[in-house]
Amino acid sequence: MTTDYQNEHNKNIITQFTQQAIPFTKLPGHLDAIKMLIKRSNVSSSDNVLDVACGPGLVACEFAKRAKKVTGIDITQKMIEQARLQQDKLGLSNIEWDIGTAYPLPYSSDSFSVVITRYSFHHFLTPSKILSEMIRVCKPEGTVLIADAALPKDKIEAYNRLEKLRDPSHTQALSFDKWEELLINSGLKEITRSSYRIEVELESQLDVSFPNLGDEEKIREIFRNDINSDSLGMQTHLKKGKIYFSYPISIFVGYK
Repeated sequence: MTTDYQNEHNKNIITQFTQQAIPFTKLPGHLDAIKMLIKRSNVSSSDNVLDVACGPGLVACEFAKRAKKVTGIDITQKMIEQARLQQDKLGLSNIEWDIGTAYPLPYSSDSFSVVITRYSFHHFLTPSKILSEMIRVCKPEGTVLIADAALPKDKIEAYNRLEKLRDPSHTQALSFDKWEELLINSGLKEITRSSYRIEVELESQLDVSFPNLGDEEKIREIFRNDINSDSLGMQTHLKKGKIYFSYPISIFVGYK
């Protein structure tokens, strides 16, 4: 992986998520899903939490209601600006925000008792390196939690093709077997998996997405063809004449 390629990919992420920063905060289904992350993390008032690729701060702020301290880091300045607005809106004083990369993370080893990330791994070029960094900055016996798309092996290629059209900064979602391989090789202990789905209406999702010019109709056609086949693994269906689908999210938890 060349530095130039990584830098170009980072620029692509920043371009996409500068545009998505405000719309992302308004997507439905966020709060219920975050409550699941909080429950699975067992976060308490003694925990120092790191939220990697924190986006507009939705997860970090909810964790801050229960943790001693939360740090959120994201590569996109506009996302951090939205995160600060969310913090101010909720009146939370125990959060710090940093602009920076997930690899390397700009923190000392063994700094956080809980390290989390949500909806970020499908953007990383080298997921194993990111996971290694998350584990490095986690304290011994601490919790590492990842929430991201995971699909059966026979669905993953079609899913990734679609998501790359919708979001050009998407690299690849992982299949269940690839997740298992990644996590087992990481050295984490007592790894568990749970799952949930986020249902969205297609046009609403396109309104907050920024595909390349001309790709929106390609996306619509893929979903129309998926209604009776579920080749995407997204449970595409019609409801009152509109196309709905759901993102298949897994929560992976392990301990250092």
